[in-house]
Amino acid sequence: MTSFPRRRESRYNKNVASETKTCQNCHDPFTIEPDDFAFYEKIDVPPPTFCPECRLQRQTAFRNVRSLYHRACEAPGHSENLISMFAPDADIVVYDQKYWWSDAWNPLDYGKSYDFSQNFFVQFKELMSKIPWPNVVSTNSTNSDYCNSVLNHKNCYLVFSGIDNENCGYAEQVDLNKDSYDLKKAFRNELCYELVNCNECYATSFSAFSTACVNSAFLYDCRGCTNCFGCVGLRNKSYYIFNRQYTKEEYLKKIGEYGLGSYQALSATKAKFDEMRLAYPYRHARIFYSSRSTGDVLTHAKNCHSCFDSLGEAVEDSRYIYHPYGKPVRDCQSVFTLSGGERCYEVISCRMCSDIICAKKIWTGHRVKYSYNCHNCNNIFGCVGLRDKSYCIFNRQYTKEEYESMEPKIIVHMNAMPYTDAIGRVYRYGEFFPVELSQFSYNETVAQEYMPLIKDEAEKLGFTWRDPDTKNYRVTKNAEGLPDHIRDVTDSILEETIGCAHEGNCNDNCTTAFKLIPPELQFYRKMNLALPRLCPNCRHFERLRKRNPAKLWHRSCHCAGEKSENGVYTNTGTHPSHAKGEPCPNEFETSYAPDRPEIVYCESCYNAEIA
Repeated sequence: MTSFPRRRESRYNKNVASETKTCQNCHDPFTIEPDDFAFYEKIDVPPPTFCPECRLQRQTAFRNVRSLYHRACEAPGHSENLISMFAPDADIVVYDQKYWWSDAWNPLDYGKSYDFSQNFFVQFKELMSKIPWPNVVSTNSTNSDYCNSVLNHKNCYLVFSGIDNENCGYAEQVDLNKDSYDLKKAFRNELCYELVNCNECYATSFSAFSTACVNSAFLYDCRGCTNCFGCVGLRNKSYYIFNRQYTKEEYLKKIGEYGLGSYQALSATKAKFDEMRLAYPYRHARIFYSSRSTGDVLTHAKNCHSCFDSLGEAVEDSRYIYHPYGKPVRDCQSVFTLSGGERCYEVISCRMCSDIICAKKIWTGHRVKYSYNCHNCNNIFGCVGLRDKSYCIFNRQYTKEEYESMEPKIIVHMNAMPYTDAIGRVYRYGEFFPVELSQFSYNETVAQEYMPLIKDEAEKLGFTWRDPDTKNYRVTKNAEGLPDHIRDVTDSILEETIGCAHEGNCNDNCTTAFKLIPPELQFYRKMNLALPRLCPNCRHFERLRKRNPAKLWHRSCHCAGEKSENGVYTNTGTHPSHAKGEPCPNEFETSYAPDRPEIVYCESCYNAEIA
């Protein structure tokens, strides 16, 4: 799906006024625009009753990537211990993924006739609990058992949602990285550490939103920089420290004052850099090569609204899209993680799909509705775990004529007998799966990363919560007892169980303790990096906090003419958007909330100062 057919024109009257509705989940108002109505008419679904943010929360509560457990394989004749994304007490059947993908079992054996006396979602949940599920998603990977949602990995540990990574650890949403650790949304990096949204960097650490930088550390929004340290907004520079130019000789002498091998010195540098970053303007949105689009971290977008985190492929005529990647996406709404799609609505974790409504993990499909974990399937409704099938309902095979007769009857039935969840939310045709159908607790899923909650808040919203498992280990080395400098760390550290500095007193799924693996220790020594004091989960959530939420606020440019609005930053460039000395009149949609401390400039003012 590399090209799009001519778009079918909607019959909907685009001059109709927008409509404000009240979300049945959060009870806040949200607006449905004329273009939204046109899309809903095109795919023949009613308007949503959940606001966009609550739709995202509900979808992501079905996606667990990073929470792993030990669980026995339940395939016939098998009992081996598996690494699984499903907890041992989850009420489902789990097979080793290789067995699951084999022809040793038939998903149609679990098929059932549709019962018009029962609610659709009740029947679907029953099917989900009976049919087997693969323990993890890992294809063509070597020595990478503790990874999930990965392809072509080699010697990786706790790497999630990635392709073609080698010798990496503690990373998520990463592709083509090598010999690197602690990454979030990073691509084509080597010998790097603690990166967030960085691409094509080499020997670079503690940096965010930077590209093609070498032998550097503590960078923010830098491009093409070599031998730079503690810098913001630089382009193609060398030998800078905290945005000040040095000669090569001066730089090499000065940089010795900021050794990253000492944890004490590293902590002081982090604090200094975090303070320094707030003295420079920020681009209101990271949108590039795009037109008529809003969102953040978005490239090659056209006519898109509230879209986030694209990976370079075209995204067109779409709204509320999160993580489109790999292949173009067009004419879609309310989607989380999609690689190649058209006319998809309320879907999550799908690839190469068209005309998909309310589904999860559909890889290559057309005209799929209310289905889960189905691959290379067309014209299916309410199915789980199917492969290479067409015209199936609840995993039962029908003829084309039978299917086309049944489908509209089921839709009518879903509206006539809606599902009402434990807190009174009503689900008819067109709404994504109720939260009770998720096999995961809220704090196991991506939802906790996007919209973090505490246990009481999650349970009030109808989500389940997984309390920490009872630990059967003893901490042998507290975080404060670790050597300050990496040069003083001996191999005996590999035998220690290190207590996380958070000690479980956080909302970051803290494991309370962790161990180092031999390649990781070798990496710290090679890169002269102090040992971490937090467990991998807490480090992951710290990286997440360096990214903005997938949400927009309407704000005004902070450029007040000669200086920023707060008087901290003095302008140096010529701003074409306004007369010299006059405040900028531009307004925009931004993922920086009004209470954030950053200086936020419109694109014109930002480019005049930084680019």
